[in-house]
Order: sequence, then structure tokens, then C-alpha cells
Amino acid sequence: MSGLTTDLEQETDEDNRLCVQNPLNIASLRSSQLEEFVKGVSFDLSDKELLCVEEQEVFDRVYSLVRKFATLPNSCKLNLVESLRSNLAVLLPNVDSLSRASNAPPDDDVPMLVDRVASHRNAFKIYTFFLLNIVLAETSNNNGSKVVAPSARKKQAVNSWNWEPQRARILNLIANSLEINLESLFGSPNLDEGYLSFITKNAFSMFENLTLLKDSDTKDALCRIIGACSTKYHYMAQSCASIMHLVHKYDFVVTPMADAVAGAEKKYADGSLATSLVREIGRTNPKDYVKDTVGAENVGRFLVELADRLPKLISTNIGILVPHFGGESYKIRNALVGVLGKLIAKAFKDVECGEGSSKSIRLRTKQAMLEILLERCRDVSAYTRSRVLQVWAELCEEYAVSIGLWNEVAEVAAGRLEDKSAMVRKSALNLLIMMLQHNPFGPQLRVASFEATLDQYRKKLKELEPSEDSDSENLNGNGEVEDLNFETVVKERQESLTDTCLSQGEDAIPLQKSSSVPDVGNLEQTRALVASLEAGLRFSKCIGATMPTLVQLMASSSATDVENTILLLMRCKQFQIDGSEECLRKMLPLAFSQDKSIYEAVENAFHTIYIRKNPMETANNLLSLATDSNIGDLAALEFIVGALVSKGDISSSTISALWDFFCFNVSGTTAEQSRGALSVLCMVAKTSTGVLGSHLQDIIDIGFGRWSKVDPLLARTACLAIHRLSEDDKKKLLANNSVRIFGILESLITGFWLPANIWYAAADQAITATYAIHPTPETIAADIIKKSLSFLNNDDDGNDFDSSDSRPITAQVAKLSRCLFVISHIAMNQLVYIESCARKIQKQKLKKEKKEIENQSAESNGTASAGTQKDNDINAELGFAASEDAALDALFEKAEKEIVSGGSNEKNLVGICATFLSKLCRNFGLLQKYPELQASAMLALCRLMIIDADFCEANLQLLFTVVENAHSEIVRSNCTIALGDLAVRFPNLLEPWTENMYARLKDPCVSVRKNAVLVLSHLILNDMMKVKGYINEMAVRLEDEDERISNLAKLFFVELSKKGNNPIYNLLPDILGKLSKQNLSKDSFCNIMQFLIASIKKDRQMEALVEKLCNRFSGVTDVRQWEYISYCLSQLSFTEKGMKKLIELFKTYEHVLSEDSVMDHFRNILNKGKKFAKLELKSCIEEFEDKLNKFHMEKKEQEVTARNAQIHQQKISSRECSNGAQNSEDHSESATASDETEGEVIDARTEEPNTLSLNGKSKSKLVSEAYSGSSSELTELDQGDIEVQSPTVKTRGAQRSKAKKSNVKDGNGDISVTKRRALRSRRYSRTCIDGKIEFDTVFVMVVDAMPTYIGNGIWKTY
Repeated sequence: MSGLTTDLEQETDEDNRLCVQNPLNIASLRSSQLEEFVKGVSFDLSDKELLCVEEQEVFDRVYSLVRKFATLPNSCKLNLVESLRSNLAVLLPNVDSLSRASNAPPDDDVPMLVDRVASHRNAFKIYTFFLLNIVLAETSNNNGSKVVAPSARKKQAVNSWNWEPQRARILNLIANSLEINLESLFGSPNLDEGYLSFITKNAFSMFENLTLLKDSDTKDALCRIIGACSTKYHYMAQSCASIMHLVHKYDFVVTPMADAVAGAEKKYADGSLATSLVREIGRTNPKDYVKDTVGAENVGRFLVELADRLPKLISTNIGILVPHFGGESYKIRNALVGVLGKLIAKAFKDVECGEGSSKSIRLRTKQAMLEILLERCRDVSAYTRSRVLQVWAELCEEYAVSIGLWNEVAEVAAGRLEDKSAMVRKSALNLLIMMLQHNPFGPQLRVASFEATLDQYRKKLKELEPSEDSDSENLNGNGEVEDLNFETVVKERQESLTDTCLSQGEDAIPLQKSSSVPDVGNLEQTRALVASLEAGLRFSKCIGATMPTLVQLMASSSATDVENTILLLMRCKQFQIDGSEECLRKMLPLAFSQDKSIYEAVENAFHTIYIRKNPMETANNLLSLATDSNIGDLAALEFIVGALVSKGDISSSTISALWDFFCFNVSGTTAEQSRGALSVLCMVAKTSTGVLGSHLQDIIDIGFGRWSKVDPLLARTACLAIHRLSEDDKKKLLANNSVRIFGILESLITGFWLPANIWYAAADQAITATYAIHPTPETIAADIIKKSLSFLNNDDDGNDFDSSDSRPITAQVAKLSRCLFVISHIAMNQLVYIESCARKIQKQKLKKEKKEIENQSAESNGTASAGTQKDNDINAELGFAASEDAALDALFEKAEKEIVSGGSNEKNLVGICATFLSKLCRNFGLLQKYPELQASAMLALCRLMIIDADFCEANLQLLFTVVENAHSEIVRSNCTIALGDLAVRFPNLLEPWTENMYARLKDPCVSVRKNAVLVLSHLILNDMMKVKGYINEMAVRLEDEDERISNLAKLFFVELSKKGNNPIYNLLPDILGKLSKQNLSKDSFCNIMQFLIASIKKDRQMEALVEKLCNRFSGVTDVRQWEYISYCLSQLSFTEKGMKKLIELFKTYEHVLSEDSVMDHFRNILNKGKKFAKLELKSCIEEFEDKLNKFHMEKKEQEVTARNAQIHQQKISSRECSNGAQNSEDHSESATASDETEGEVIDARTEEPNTLSLNGKSKSKLVSEAYSGSSSELTELDQGDIEVQSPTVKTRGAQRSKAKKSNVKDGNGDISVTKRRALRSRRYSRTCIDGKIEFDTVFVMVVDAMPTYIGNGIWKTY
């Protein structure tokens, strides 16, 4: 503020400028003097005329007060502000009347009018100047002051002035002054540039203050000021620059600034400011937005706000912005997508009202925008793809999508359900929900309904058509509606389906009994309706095709995927989409999710779909679920029902309705529905235990009566109901119907009136119910076993067993299977019964001890308390309490052991059967003939093994033999599950068989592999089995051909990674080593390792893996393993430290860089490193990359050289073999000569002639050269193929490749042909000593020219 006012104190030569002559020092005045001074100024301003502020004295005094306004007392501030504001408010009407006078016909008072205009102009500027400076001063003062506590504010409220209303009034007054006609005051339509600059500069500076913008009156005044200056007075360029600066810098400015621009366009009917801003944004280089992310986001929001307020104006300038779709900033693309959405929804609402040409142009513009939106659904950025889908949802909600485009949008949304980004999938799910909710095809979208109705109207259309037309005006090539009035088609669709789709029940198909259909009008209307029905049928099929994808999304690790998928399935069920009911059933297991949001979504969906206000409907829904669900769904249903009962959502009236269904009180009830009702009541009884007690007699009469013959599973459900009875109800049952109920249960277990496939489940529940309600269950269990054994020797008619008849053999096998099942299940329940008794005793003991402690604390006699405490201390020291617990444990252990073996020398009833069972299971020949008997026998064996440790140890090898070699998949699956139970019960016995347990993962049967994955996952994740060195077999299941097994394996490793410090990190190198040796395809290996590495999140572990994997290169020689290790390295998430470690460990993997595939993986690593590396590390990476490439080329050249040398050596060897056949007589002589000269070298350079004379002719010089297979090549001689080889030289020391000189044994320079042949015919081989290559000989060749390989495919001749 001081910068604005101090300029007035400077002297100037301008005649028209008013300057301060005698400023007063306000700080020197006392408070009383200051108040008097302010009152005097206020009096002058109010008493004198409005133009008195031009007087030098008044101007100086006002100036002095404004300059120190922040230091003035509140009362003085109020007086000064009110005086200045009221004078300016009165001046404005005078200015307006002055402008009208100036527009009147000229008269003699023209000079006087000019002076009045000048005086008014000066006063206008002075008042505006002072008031704006006051606003700036007070705003700055408030921002700089400390926050005052609320209590302090209340105390000062009486003496303080309320600045906010004053500020708003001042700014509104200035805005009003700009909106009146100032043309005559300033002599032109454009105001003085200095004045406009002063106003706009201060207005924009106030926009930077968030506090001012929160006050709506202040904000509106500022928007009016900026709009007037920019639009009315054409202060456009400077305003645009300031607006863009503020928008880039402050996010809170976006909305107010859009209000200002839109307000200017509305008030002055001039959109030049908005157009200039859009063009300014369009001219900006797209790359600038990549660097300025905050500015890009603010600009994007600003464009969306403008499009929302000025849709038609922005639609005419959208072409300027479209090129930014090709920019790299996804935030700008997101904003442009939002802009298009706003324009499509708002800019083309009156498109039907325009003229022909303009209507066509606007329709083409709209179509182009829609095509851009469809194209942007495949944007590279997930944020943009998500935003596009959100815009489509908004357009569907506003009914801005035509029927012709509806299916295209639906198909795009369905495709995006499989997007890799969770946010895109969420937006796609929400879009489909919105499309279903606002679909134009009616409330029922079943395919059968559409097909039936469509067929009828096609027939109707054929009757109306005078001749066959290939195309219609309203249809495109695909038979879709191009552009139809949305509301008209929907109305026609709904009216036409009154007697068909909409009037039918959920399960009915709308077929007309007669061939006639409701008449919808003329030919064109019928065509439109047919097109609408075709579009609706296509939409229904599109949504129905997404059901498999939605089932997969319900298993997603993202909670938002699961929640939104459930919402979409609920909407699909509401509109009767085919398959939605079955998919919703698959959400039930999600009730066990650990994620609270997922569980709540499942519970809410269940409540919405199945719980109705009518109790009969609710009961019918629940029993239908119970009858149609599998075991897993029943467990989830029981969990959800229990939660709803505890919350009171399942009312007593619903429970009464369920009893009505069970008791057949509802007409038309079937036995299956009765069973379903009893199943739901059993679920309710788990939470509300007294539910079943009111209908005990009905449960017995109906559950085991004639209806159980109709639905045999009803008997099993009745047994479950008896098991779920409360303790009081059990006592009541035993008191009234004990003989009857136990007789029924015994006949169910030992009788044959139930089908074989139902009997096992029913007998299971019957035995469990017997143990639950009988006071001494072991006695009745013994009777049941004896009765079952007695049936083995008799057929159904009670006659003796006849082995000659084949029929009784079949019956005997079935009886034996049932008998073994009964014995083993009774033994298992006996074990559970003993453990429950042990828990009861322990509970009673704890209760007794707690009661004694309470009694001791309640006793008032200190002596008695001390004595009792002393006795307890003595008992504790002597160990009486511990010995009592040990005695109880021994007793329970003995009771458990007596189940199978009563003692050391005697066997009890189950024990006798166990011996027989063990022998039976070893009779493989017999069991292979009867698979059903083998299944029962092995199941019984496993149960008895679980009970007794000695019996388990004795039959463990038998169990693993069967689980590996049994032909029956059922037997192998059952045994695999039993192994899990045995591992929990007797971990020490099963520990040596761990490898055999993992071997079940390789079973050819899908069910066995699935059970093996489940069992091992349970054992490992619950710390019942250590992760051994066979975990690679579980990793292989990640690529199992069965998708469910693959998903289970993935779930296992995901859960394993959450344990402790992520065990996968320690297991990964071992898994890598073993998988690389297995017969896996490359794609399978890569997928497995990619999944496992992705589960490692910590940077520290990633860095350690870099070192571990690099060190594995040194111990590996297989090229395939090199590729695999390098691939795993390329999948790691490298940090700066990890990249440096990779560079440091170059020596460990330099020998593998010759392989192209390995180099490709290393290049991928370096490319990833360049993306996050800083400048210094980036230069190191580039240098290291050059080093790798150079080393790779050298290794490749060495490989080529070695390969050529090997090829040539093979040629020489083959030639020597052929010569050896001709010179076989000279072999002994050659060997003798070799022995005589061993250890010496014939050096031709010591001979005087320095040539060899053969038949008197000089051929060439002797060249001695050591042969190295890795760097040189032995070439053939062109002239005569003559070569001389030296005798064997055994070199020792560090440099074995160099041949040392030795004494010349033969002084004769001539070599005979026979001698030469003998030397040539000898074959020399390389030997390996201590890992180094040693050559047995050094070749001496007679050559004219020696070609040498120097690299890059070039040979040079020396």
C-alpha cells in the first residue's frame, strides 16, 4: 500500500497531476488529537461539496490518514471509510447525469461543462484510489495479525468494527462505478489505461487471498470489477495474462475466476474474454504442462468450469483445444474429456430448433465429440481411461446418449472390466450400473422377452411394408437406431410392452397367444420400435456376456472391485439379466472375507435381495437358497443368517413362516422346500438356540416320517436339527421321546431304507446327533457296531451267506462298506466326546478355583485367610496342582488310546475291526475289483489312524502307497485330505514323509491336485508344516492347466508373502534353481517367477536378491539357466543401491554375456534404471551399458574363433585318419622316434641353411607356433600340404601355452618323407590339468603364408 501512496509525495512537472504538498505525520498525534483530526476530515468531506477532495488541504489530510490507515483506531477507521464511501456513492449519480448532459445539444455552457467533467473525473479517481488503498491496507493488516482466541474476540466485539461488510460494500461500490456510463467522463469508450491498470492490478492481487474469496459478496464484487475492466473497457490482453498466472499458481482461484469470465459474458453479451483465454490455453506448448503438473491440473479444472458455464461458446472454440489430446500430460487430457462431456450434455440441447445448415453443423460437431470420447477409452493413461468412463456415466445419467450409441458405450465399458488398472475397472462397473439404471429399453432385460417381442413386431412390420426395403431411414448398416428421439422411443417401448414384457412374471416369457400385437402407429413408428427392440436385445446380451468377468472380479484382491461388482450384480438381478442370479450366489463365500468393507457389501446385498417386508417372501427366498446351494455356499449362508438374526433383520414372523413351510402349512409346499426351511431354521438355531425347541415333535414326525421317503435328505437335516438343540431342549427330548428317537437314529444308521448316496451323509449326522444327546453314548455306539457287524453274515432275508451266488457278494460289499463307515465314524465321535469331556472337567476345575479365590477374598477373618493361603502355597510347592493336571492328562490320553486298542494284550471292539481293516486295505487285488469298498476302507483306515498314533505309524507306509498307486481318484483325494489331518495330529510322524505329501501336487487328477494345494496351504499358512525344499512344486501349480488350482496357488503365495518377513524372499533362489531344471516351458517359468518376484515389496530384499542372483551365475554352465537367472534379474524393482550393486558384481556374470537373450535382459534392466536414475547414476549406467556391449561383442568374436578352430581341427583329424590307413606300417617307427625325442623341440631356426631340402628343392621357412583352441586356428597348407610337427613337449609352470626352447636333437636339416609321414600321422590331443587346458604338442608347420583371424569376420595373411 505504501508503494501506491508514496508516489503521490514525489514532485512532478505535470500540470494535471495532483500531488501531496503537506503530508501530516499521524504517528505524532495523541489519540484525542487524532480523533479530533479524523472528525474534522469527515466533517469537511460531508459538509462541503463532493468535489472538495480536489482541494489540496483536504487531499493532503485524507492522504495522511489513508497512508497510516492500519494504525488508526477502529472508530476513526469507521468514520473515514463511511465518509469516503458515501461521497463516492453520491458522486456516481452525478456522473451519470453529467453524461446525459454531455449528450444533449450543445449550448453556451460548453466550457463550464468541460470543467465540471474534469472535476468529476478527478474526484472519481481520488475516491476510488483512497478506498482501494484502504481495502488493501486493512487486508494486509488482517493477514499479518495473529489469530485471536474466540474468547478474546467476544470481549473486543463491542469496541471493534466489522470490517467484512465494509470491505464488501466498498468493492461493490467500485464495481458499480465501473458499470455506469463513464464514456463522457473520460472522453472515450475506453477508460484511462493508468486507472484501469490500477483497478485490475489490485483486484487480481485480492484474488490471491483465499479469505477474501470465501466471502461471497467480496468475491462477486471482484468478479464484476474484472469482468467490467476486461470486457466493457477492453482491457483484455493484460487481464488474460493475469488470469492465466493466477490459475496456474492458485487452485482456489479456478472457480471464482470462471465465475468472473462467465459473468462478464452474461452481462455484456461478449464472450471475447473467454475466447481469448481458451485460445491462450490452446496456444500453450503441450510439453509445458508435463513439467508444470499443478498448473496443468488447475488449467484443466478451469476449462471444465468454463464449459459448464459457457457450453455454447466453448463448443465453437473446442477445435483449438483438441490438439492437446496428443500431449503427454494426462491431466490436460482428463480435463478435455470433462469439457467434452459438459459440451455434449449442455451445448446441444436446442440442436433441433436450429436452421438446416446450422443444425447439420452442430450435429456433426456433437458426433465428432462422441467419437473422441469413445477413442479416449483406449488412452495410454489409466487416469484418462477412468475419467472417460466417468463422463459417459454422467452423460447416461443426463440422458445425453442416443440409442444408436448406447450399445457401443456398453461394449466399451464391458471391455474395460478387464483393464489392468483398478480405477478403470471401478469406473467401468459404475458406468454399467448407470446404464442399467437409465436404460431406454424398459425395466426387464431378459433375452427371451426381447426375442419374443421382437419376433412379433418384425412380423407386424412385414405386414405393414408394401414392399421389401433394404434399408430404413432410421437404421444404420447394423440395424441400430442412428438418431431417434430418446423419450419418444422409450415411451413407445413401454407402451408396446404393456401386454407382453412388463405384464409378465419373472419366470414367464412374453409370448402373445394370438398373432396380433398392439398397434404402435404407422410404418415408420413400427420400424423405430423394431430398431429399439433390436438395440435392447443387443444391450441385454452385452450385459449378460459380462457375467464370467464379474465372477472373476469378485475374487479380485481390490476391495473396490468386489464392492462395485456386487452392486452391478444387484442391479442386473433387478433388471433380470440372464445369469445374474447364479453369479450372485457366488458372492456368498465372500462373507468370510477379512476385509470389513467386502463383508459389509455382501451382507447389504444379501439383505437387499433376499430380505423382504413380507415374511413369507423372505422365508421363501431363504429356503430356496438353502436347497440350491452347495456345501461352501451353505456355510456362508449360515454365517450371514447368523449375523442377520443377531441384528434382528430376520424377524420372529419370518421364523414362523419358515416353520409353516416345514410343517406343510403353506399350500403347495414340497418336501424339498420343507427340508430347505428346516435347514434355515438350523442356521438360525446356531445363534438363537431356543428356536427348535417349540417344534420337537414336528421335527421327529416329519423329518423321519413318510416325507423322508420322498426327500431322503430330510432325514439328514432332521438329525442336524437334533444336534443343534439347546441343552434344555435336549433334556426335554430325552424325557419325552428318548426310546423313540434313539430307535429312529439306530434304524437310520443300521438300516437300508435310505439310498446309498444319501445314507452316508445321513448316518454321519445321525451318529453325531446320538453323541450329542445321549448321556452315555459309548453304550449305544457299541450296540450299533455289533448290530452292523451282525448284518455282514446275513443277506437281506436273514439267510446264511452263500458264496456261490453272485448277488449276495454285491450286497455283502455294500454292507461291509457301510459297516466300516459306521465303525470309523463312531470311533471319531468317541474321540471328540472324550475331548469334550476333558474340556468340561477343565472348565469345572477353573470355575471351582475361581470360586475359591472369590471366597478367600470375601472372608473377613485374616487368620483364616492367611491359613488358607499358606495351605495353597504348600500345595503349590509340593506340586500337587501340577500332579493333578498330569493325572487328568494321563487319564484322557488313556481314554483316547483305548478307542482303538484297549490295552497291551487285549483289543476292544473298534480295535478288532482295526486289525481286520488294516489287512483288508493291504489286499490290493480285492479292493481294485470293488472301488466303492476301497473308498470306504481307506476312509475308515485314515480315521482310525487319526485317533491312534501307534496305529498311524504302523499303517503310514500303506497310506502313502495307496495315495500314490490307487486307480480311484476318489481314494487318492480322500487320502490326500486325510494326510493333512494326520500332519496336524501327529506332525513328528508325518515329517519324514513331507516329500511324498508334496508329490500329490503332480497327480494327474485335477481334484487330487486341488485338494493337495488346499491341504498344503492350510498346513503351511497355519505354521503346522515348515516350508521345505519342495515348495517349487507348489510354484509349478501357478501355471496349472486348471484355473481354480492356479488361483488357489496364487492365493497361497499372496498369503505367504504376508507372513513375517516374507518367506518368499528366502525361498526364491531355491525355487529358481529347481524350476530351471524341470521340464517347464519358457513362458510358464517366466510367468511363475514374475508372480513370485512381484510379491516382494521391500527395497532391502530386492537389493539382496540382486546379489544372490548374480552369484548364481558363477556356479552355472547351462545356457538355459543363464537366461532364466537374467530374466529374474530383469523382473526386480531396482533402486539406486541395487543398480550400483549390479555394476559392482560384473565379474560374477561377465562370462554369460555372450548370449543374446541374456544381453536383452540386462539391457531391460539398464533401461529401467535410466528412468529413475539421477544424473550421476545415469552417466554410470550409460558407461556400464557401453562396457556390456563391448564385452558382449568380444565374447561373440571369441566364440566364432573357437568354433572355426574346432571345425578346422575336425578336418585335419579326418585327413590324418585317412592318411593313417595308408601308413599303418610306419606307426611303430613313428612311436619309437617320438619316444627318443620326447622332451625336446626341433627348432628349425637353429639350422644353418634355414630351409628344408626335399628332393633338392627349397620349399619354405619353418614357423613354430603354439596352438590355442580359444584364440587361433590351424589352417591348411596350400603348397603341397606339407607340414612338420615337433615331438611332444610337456610344459609346466604358470604359462602352459608357451613352448620353451630346447636343445636340437637331430642336427640334420633334411627330413625324410617317411619320417615326415610318421610325424603327420600322429594324432595329438588336449588334456585338462587342474581345470586348465594343456596341449601335448607344439606344431611346426611349413607354410608360405599364414592367414590369421583378427576379428569382425576379417582374416589377414602375414
